[in-house]
Amino acid sequence: MFGGVQQRPVVVIRGGDLKRESGKKAQKTNIIAAKAVADIIRSTLGPRAMLKMILDQMGTVQLTSDGNAILREVDVSHPAAKSMIELSRTQDEEVGDGTTSVIVLAGEILTVAEPYLDQQIHPTRIVKGFFMALEDAIHILHEKLSIPVDLNNKAAVLELVQSCIGTKFTHRHSDLMCGLAIDAVSTIQRDVDGKKEIDIKRYARVEKIPGGNFAESRVISGVVLNKDILHNKMRRRIENPRILLLDCNIEYKKGESKTDVDLSEESHFQRLLEIEEEYIKEVTSDIIKFKPDLVVTEKGVSDLAIFYFVKAGISVLRRARKTDNNRIARATGATIVNRTSEIKESDIGTGAGLFEVRKIGDEYFSFIEQCKDPKACSILLRGPSKDILNEIERNLQDAMHVVRNIYLDPRIVPGGGAVEMALSQALLEKSKTIKGVEQYPYQAVAHALEAVPRQLATNCGAKTIRVITELRAKHAKGQNPTWGIDGLKGVLVDMNELKIWEPVTVKSQTLKTAVEASCMLLRIDDVLSGLKRKGDAGGAGEQGNAPPMDEAEGMME
Repeated sequence: MFGGVQQRPVVVIRGGDLKRESGKKAQKTNIIAAKAVADIIRSTLGPRAMLKMILDQMGTVQLTSDGNAILREVDVSHPAAKSMIELSRTQDEEVGDGTTSVIVLAGEILTVAEPYLDQQIHPTRIVKGFFMALEDAIHILHEKLSIPVDLNNKAAVLELVQSCIGTKFTHRHSDLMCGLAIDAVSTIQRDVDGKKEIDIKRYARVEKIPGGNFAESRVISGVVLNKDILHNKMRRRIENPRILLLDCNIEYKKGESKTDVDLSEESHFQRLLEIEEEYIKEVTSDIIKFKPDLVVTEKGVSDLAIFYFVKAGISVLRRARKTDNNRIARATGATIVNRTSEIKESDIGTGAGLFEVRKIGDEYFSFIEQCKDPKACSILLRGPSKDILNEIERNLQDAMHVVRNIYLDPRIVPGGGAVEMALSQALLEKSKTIKGVEQYPYQAVAHALEAVPRQLATNCGAKTIRVITELRAKHAKGQNPTWGIDGLKGVLVDMNELKIWEPVTVKSQTLKTAVEASCMLLRIDDVLSGLKRKGDAGGAGEQGNAPPMDEAEGMME
């Protein structure tokens, strides 16, 4: 009697009501949630992408077709849906492009897996077939479909970047956008131990200034700060400046907590003020003796210190961001100093050609530019409004990531759904040699890859079934691997003629992320949720008794 009781699994989640889904029901709800997320951004794929208008919790309106930007603002409650949204963020961090494709492909792979679950095929066998297909697809992609690129041929690189951002909001300004991206990445790249290092996030900063024309945007070989000098008598333009970077206060150190001072005589208060002044004079004299033209500090500067600097003819910027200071250091060859007593001549940066404060619109900006060997840059973006500038920045980030991917791995594959259809046909042919149950999920991955060209055809209003059938016939037996769909007209075209290419890094990462995430979700057979009881502080209301989500709409909050 007791043996039967002991064999039952006991699940305990403290402090909440238990909501549990197990077995096929858990897998089905995971698939429904994943398909719902894919359906949100399915229409944003390709050059005929629809825009999404998002009103966030702060009341800010965003207009975008960027998959990652959309999903970042979507609030979901289902754990599988959260996992899908994480895919887009991972793809964006890794390669900076393909954020929509990876979600569409992952949703389609889970959709084609559903019939095999209904046929009682074990998820482990399905996952094994998926991984076999992934391994073969990556091999075919790298060995048979990729084409090397000559990085010295600037026109070829420009064409590639243009084709990658042709689906973006700024495609009508693609020449300027691609030029900005190539200039920025070329500026910040450097060789470290024989390998190329391109850190866009840290050393390529975008400065958005509303107003003016987009054509006025440009790459500054140096750093732009939204700062003005501290006194109107300081120099606003300095050629070949000597720049000192500090990470310390140039003011009397204040007590971090409550500080009490007992004064027995009136003269003691005067002496206290003198001590402060002597300290400031000592700190400023440490700086002045090295004769810098510009001092940039991350902390504050007192009025007395400003007086000494004005007398010495030194311009000062205060409260600079740590990231800005790091970029100035890299661009000018300066070293950030933590104490004024430790300043050395070698800490002074002399790599900049010009320091100038300019007024743009209603704000002042400090330009440190014309650097000899910058390795850091600022991209000045102009546009009619903040909303449009935000979308331009997102598109520019994508373009810079494309350039970075090409510089790191100079190989490309045809776009427009051509590579997906070529992989699909190659996998279908290869599946005939596979024995056992794994053959069926292997074929399912091949069919799922057709989702990308199918969605391209759908988004531009073409007759989807006819176009996909024609494309399938073109790719039969491994022929015409560069033929895909013209995302503007919805007709078949050779990507060699249309000059639409994508970095092999992006496609490879898209396949890996989509297949691996789908396999992970399929292997989940138990979903346990510990929800707070009704009436608890900060509780979830009646969510603890909510029925399981049966529809896509039920997932969105």
